[in-house]
Amino acid sequence: MPNSSDSLDLYAKVEDLLGVKEAAPGLYAHYLLFLNTQDFDSLLDVGCGSGDFLRQIQGALGISQVKGIDLSPFMVAQTLEQGYDAECIDLCDLDGTYDVITAVFDMVNYLNKEQLASFLSCVKDHLNEGGVFLCDINTLFGFENVAVGSFIVDDEDRFLAVDSDFENGEYISEFTLFEKGEHCFKKSQETIRQYYHTVDEIVKLSGFSLLQHDQVHLYELEESDKRFMVLQKI
Repeated sequence: MPNSSDSLDLYAKVEDLLGVKEAAPGLYAHYLLFLNTQDFDSLLDVGCGSGDFLRQIQGALGISQVKGIDLSPFMVAQTLEQGYDAECIDLCDLDGTYDVITAVFDMVNYLNKEQLASFLSCVKDHLNEGGVFLCDINTLFGFENVAVGSFIVDDEDRFLAVDSDFENGEYISEFTLFEKGEHCFKKSQETIRQYYHTVDEIVKLSGFSLLQHDQVHLYELEESDKRFMVLQKI
């Protein structure tokens, strides 16, 4: 079952409570190290979130043309506030082609098998010849040993509870958020799903050439929790 726009918006509201920003620099380094070796002029970040990745990459490399897209209007608004071109649109509906397309912090895992095939086809359509697609995916170890369980966190205005389980290649998280209002707390509840994909699946579906495949240890555990991949349109 695909994620709804409501579930993506709820995730956008609480992403800063989930430790993503703290872990992100270690993941961004893999992207930066590769892109620093490339000669390119344009980059599209799919699932750009609040624009933090675009800020880091643009600040380090000074790319001529960068753009972010996301299906959450809340996230797009934050990227625009940082001064970057951003649009709330599906990749398949976007015009133009790019030298580099990125999908950062397990964005690909939010797609089920059918959506993944369609997405990779649209990546191909929007890449220039010889262009590269960079992404990272959660490993089986990451799903089973890092992501599952219960999690509670709050700040002055929000209380968030997350209950997650992973079974048969599907990771299901129940998000319950209480937001402080003027006189009471407002409750929101959504289900967010991710799906396990292998490197071989992505390579086969994309029809691209695999240039690089690195293990990523974001949480300093005995096994890698992510895979970083670079694929080239040939």
